[in-house]
Amino acid sequence: MNDPLSHVLPEAVRFSVLEGSQLVLLLGVILFFGAIGGRLFQKLKIPQVVGYIVIGIIIGSSGLQLLGKETIAALNPVSTIALSFIGFLVGAELKIGVIKKYGKQFVGILLGESITPFFVVGIIVTSIYYAFTKDFRTSLALGLLLGAICSATAPAATTDVLKEYRTRGPLTTTVLGIVAMDDAVALILYAVASTLAAPLVGGESVGLGMQLLGIAKDIFGSILVGSAFGFVISQVIKNLMLDSGRVLTFALGGIFLATGACQFLGLDNILCAMSVGFFMVNFAPAKTRGIFSLVEKFTPPVYVLFFVLVGAKLNIWVVTPLLALIAVTYVVGRTVGKSIGSFIGAKLTKAPVTVQKYLPWCLLSQAGVAIGLSIAASNDFPDSIGPQIVLIITATTFIVQLLGPVCVKHGVDKAGEVGLDITAEDILTRARVQDVTWGNEKVCSPSSAAIVNDTDTLRSIIDNFSSHHNHSFAVRGSDGKLTGIISLEHLKETLLLGEIADSMLALDIMDKPSFYCTADSLLPDVLKTFSDTDSESLPIVDADMKPLGMIEKFAVDHYVHTRVLELHRTVENLG
Repeated sequence: MNDPLSHVLPEAVRFSVLEGSQLVLLLGVILFFGAIGGRLFQKLKIPQVVGYIVIGIIIGSSGLQLLGKETIAALNPVSTIALSFIGFLVGAELKIGVIKKYGKQFVGILLGESITPFFVVGIIVTSIYYAFTKDFRTSLALGLLLGAICSATAPAATTDVLKEYRTRGPLTTTVLGIVAMDDAVALILYAVASTLAAPLVGGESVGLGMQLLGIAKDIFGSILVGSAFGFVISQVIKNLMLDSGRVLTFALGGIFLATGACQFLGLDNILCAMSVGFFMVNFAPAKTRGIFSLVEKFTPPVYVLFFVLVGAKLNIWVVTPLLALIAVTYVVGRTVGKSIGSFIGAKLTKAPVTVQKYLPWCLLSQAGVAIGLSIAASNDFPDSIGPQIVLIITATTFIVQLLGPVCVKHGVDKAGEVGLDITAEDILTRARVQDVTWGNEKVCSPSSAAIVNDTDTLRSIIDNFSSHHNHSFAVRGSDGKLTGIISLEHLKETLLLGEIADSMLALDIMDKPSFYCTADSLLPDVLKTFSDTDSESLPIVDADMKPLGMIEKFAVDHYVHTRVLELHRTVENLG
């Protein structure tokens, strides 16, 4: 059959149109099935990021190959955008007050968890590779380079788990600080290792001084560009009256401009985006800081795309037995090295006990920088160990990207930090009427229910009000069902009647209820009813319309305020 576009469009344009339609379809496949995979793994109590990666493996290079190499390469900008968002939001956590409080711990732990695995992996890999090949020079070069690469920790999977489980506390703060900074240490270690390895395997040697100068340019150049764009974004948002949609647009535009500028200049886009976030959270006007929550709400689909593509890139079928052994050795050595190094660093700097015990669980993920350094090694040593390093890092990335998020979840769970990063809005969104408490009792518990009978006298009603915190009571009829509401205003008006008031009953005073809620009603729905009806109380009823008590706005406010204080106190007690 003839192509219906053949007489209308030239061949190059037709190809572009068809490829574009296929790309849209593939984006739909990635987002739809990635979201399903994440949800299924959540149901299994496994972090959703593992589900994204597994879906990527299934549809990518190791599985059905729905995503070919060309398609994955075409979607590389998605990875750049995702890493920029991650850098921006990690930078937002690095407040100057936090750095002053934890700076000593950060430095001690950073050096320990970066340098220790460098030596552990370097020694073990050199020994095992030499045992099989009897080539000491190549074995030592391989050990040096893999030792340097293993020091990097991937922020993406780690921060995704922390965000998913709403963690907060000293362990979370330490993890965010470490993953934000250890890439710089990895780059320096790689510069040293590659300089030492080049003469061993006949590679082109570049002076250590030149390499360190280039790294300094990358680090400080990225920070300078990021800070400049952070200043521009904050000034634009501060000086223009913008709604949230336009604020988000300016923010995303600024982050993309900063990232694009860094790529054009050959700088580090993650560090640049981190600098944007760091500048804005510390130096921008307070009114501009709502930008972080706006950007965070925009990120979920980008993260799904990113992690599915991470899985799709992994090809697990190209590893030889020797390289498989080296890969396993690398993972074990890296895990042991980071565990020992982070523990020693935390112990020496007197970090909280939870950081000492559980930080090693949170530093296992490996991705972007490690893969980038392996590609650099393949370019620096193309005729010797470069291709092997790429295969080893690819295989180990597959392993640690699946195990890393699970270990992060275990660590923060054991540290007691899961669910502590909760705002008043979060509490309201999740809570129901039956959760609201005043003192130690729930608003609809039998012992504290604000209910009177319709035959109760005025004196009895007044006694109830005087011994209860409620400003209104539900009235129960002879059939046990809700028949009315009595408020303090009703009592005041009744008492103005003088002696005749003494003979009045609840049914003479009450108003008929127009609205009510159940124990399962969500608090946002209750607050909306308060607003719509211009009232501050609602009767609570069961399925048979029998009153269970009253919910009042001041009780909701008290409950939310108390829960926020409890969470803050818990975080403070953690260290």
